Amino acid sequence: MITLKLFHVRYLPSELESGLLYFSEEYGIAGHLCPCGCGSKIITPIGPTDWSLEEKDGKATLYPSIGNWQIPCRSHYWIIKGRIKWSYQFTDDQIRLGRRNEEERAIAYYKKLDNKRRKKTIFWRIVNSIFKK
Repeated sequence: MITLKLFHVRYLPSELESGLLYFSEEYGIAGHLCPCGCGSKIITPIGPTDWSLEEKDGKATLYPSIGNWQIPCRSHYWIIKGRIKWSYQFTDDQIRLGRRNEEERAIAYYKKLDNKRRKKTIFWRIVNSIFKK
């Protein structure tokens, strides 16, 4: 079983060490070497439209799974409580669908956020106009 030890950093180092999952909370990013052994750097942004990272007892869980579709190994796995759980290979159609779903989630998230800001702005303009009189 392959495991990744969580290592908190401010910046990701240029050279990543095998067996470590680097996490910069300040910059919302995590990185590790592909567990298949190909040596590719895997960078995962942490945020509301990307991956989430949960730490419990010093072990990290990343959600959702990591699919390395841009690198030759095309490995697909989960990181759960610091352990690599291998998953099935995606077809090209599944990869396209997954990317489209990710894009749609991000668009919906930012649209909702923008709508909330717009509503607050309108509310405060009305409040300010009432109390300026």
